[in-house]
Amino acid sequence: MRGASLAEMNQEWTVERHLLGKPPEVVALYHRFIELAQACGPFTYAVSRSPRRVDDPRITRSSPYTKRLWVHHFRVDSPSHLDQQFAGWLGEAYLVGAGAHLDPPQISW
Repeated sequence: MRGASLAEMNQEWTVERHLLGKPPEVVALYHRFIELAQACGPFTYAVSRSPRRVDDPRITRSSPYTKRLWVHHFRVDSPSHLDQQFAGWLGEAYLVGAGAHLDPPQISW
Protein backbone atom coordinates (compact mmCIF):
# COMPACT_ATOMS: atom_id res chain seq x y z
CA MET A 1 0.00 0.00 0.00
CA ARG A 2 1.46 3.33 -1.00
CA GLY A 3 1.51 6.27 1.37
CA ALA A 4 -0.81 9.21 0.77
CA SER A 5 0.75 12.32 -0.71
CA LEU A 6 0.68 15.58 1.23
CA ALA A 7 -1.91 16.97 -1.21
CA GLU A 8 -4.13 13.92 -0.69
CA MET A 9 -3.87 14.22 3.10
CA ASN A 10 -4.74 17.93 2.94
CA GLN A 11 -7.76 17.25 0.73
CA GLU A 12 -9.07 14.67 3.18
CA TRP A 13 -8.62 16.82 6.29
CA THR A 14 -11.58 18.80 7.57
CA VAL A 15 -12.15 20.62 10.84
CA GLU A 16 -15.12 18.37 11.51
CA ARG A 17 -12.94 15.29 11.02
CA HIS A 18 -10.25 16.73 13.28
CA LEU A 19 -12.81 17.43 16.05
CA LEU A 20 -14.52 14.06 15.72
CA GLY A 21 -14.39 12.24 19.05
CA LYS A 22 -12.84 15.17 20.92
CA PRO A 23 -14.25 16.03 24.37
CA PRO A 24 -17.09 18.61 24.30
CA GLU A 25 -14.92 21.17 26.13
CA VAL A 26 -12.27 20.97 23.38
CA VAL A 27 -14.92 21.46 20.69
CA ALA A 28 -16.31 24.43 22.66
CA LEU A 29 -12.81 25.99 22.82
CA TYR A 30 -12.48 25.61 19.06
CA HIS A 31 -15.84 27.28 18.46
CA ARG A 32 -14.92 30.17 20.81
CA PHE A 33 -11.65 30.63 18.90
CA ILE A 34 -13.61 30.80 15.64
CA GLU A 35 -15.96 33.41 17.18
CA LEU A 36 -12.91 35.55 18.02
CA ALA A 37 -11.53 35.10 14.50
CA GLN A 38 -14.88 36.01 12.92
CA ALA A 39 -14.96 39.20 15.00
CA CYS A 40 -11.79 40.32 13.14
CA GLY A 41 -13.46 40.04 9.73
CA PRO A 42 -13.81 37.54 6.89
CA PHE A 43 -11.14 34.85 6.88
CA THR A 44 -10.03 31.54 5.47
CA TYR A 45 -8.26 28.83 7.43
CA ALA A 46 -4.54 29.44 7.01
CA VAL A 47 -1.46 30.00 9.15
CA SER A 48 -0.69 33.67 9.84
CA ARG A 49 2.45 35.30 11.17
CA SER A 50 2.65 37.94 13.89
CA PRO A 51 4.80 41.09 13.53
CA ARG A 52 6.14 40.75 17.06
CA ARG A 53 7.06 38.12 19.61
CA VAL A 54 4.46 37.45 22.30
CA ASP A 55 5.54 36.18 25.72
CA ASP A 56 2.70 34.48 27.57
CA PRO A 57 2.15 31.07 29.19
CA ARG A 58 -0.37 30.24 26.43
CA ILE A 59 2.37 30.60 23.82
CA THR A 60 4.24 27.30 23.72
CA ARG A 61 6.81 28.36 21.12
CA SER A 62 7.78 31.54 19.25
CA SER A 63 10.22 31.68 16.39
CA PRO A 64 11.15 34.31 13.83
CA TYR A 65 9.76 33.69 10.36
CA THR A 66 11.43 36.70 8.76
CA LYS A 67 13.12 39.81 10.18
CA ARG A 68 9.66 41.31 10.71
CA LEU A 69 7.33 38.36 11.36
CA TRP A 70 6.97 35.78 14.14
CA VAL A 71 5.26 32.40 14.27
CA HIS A 72 3.50 31.61 17.55
CA HIS A 73 2.26 28.18 18.60
CA PHE A 74 -0.30 28.36 21.35
CA ARG A 75 -2.17 26.02 23.64
CA VAL A 76 -5.60 26.89 25.00
CA ASP A 77 -6.88 24.75 27.87
CA SER A 78 -9.85 26.72 29.16
CA PRO A 79 -12.34 29.36 28.00
CA SER A 80 -10.56 31.93 30.17
CA HIS A 81 -7.51 31.63 27.89
CA LEU A 82 -9.59 33.05 25.03
CA ASP A 83 -9.82 36.46 26.66
CA GLN A 84 -9.57 39.99 25.24
CA GLN A 85 -5.77 39.86 25.19
CA PHE A 86 -5.87 36.69 23.08
CA ALA A 87 -8.50 38.32 20.85
CA GLY A 88 -6.08 41.24 20.39
CA TRP A 89 -3.28 38.91 19.28
CA LEU A 90 -5.67 37.26 16.87
CA GLY A 91 -6.61 40.68 15.51
CA GLU A 92 -2.93 41.51 14.95
CA ALA A 93 -2.41 38.24 13.09
CA TYR A 94 -5.51 38.96 11.02
CA LEU A 95 -4.12 42.33 9.97
CA VAL A 96 -0.80 40.73 9.05
CA GLY A 97 -2.67 38.15 6.99
CA ALA A 98 -4.41 41.03 5.23
CA GLY A 99 -1.03 42.58 4.41
CA ALA A 100 -1.11 45.47 6.88
CA HIS A 101 2.54 44.84 7.77
CA LEU A 102 3.47 45.67 4.17
CA ASP A 103 2.21 49.25 4.43
CA PRO A 104 4.95 51.83 4.99
CA PRO A 105 5.02 53.27 8.53
CA GLN A 106 2.99 56.42 8.98
CA ILE A 107 5.05 59.49 9.80
CA SER A 108 3.41 62.10 11.98
CA TRP A 109 4.80 65.59 11.75
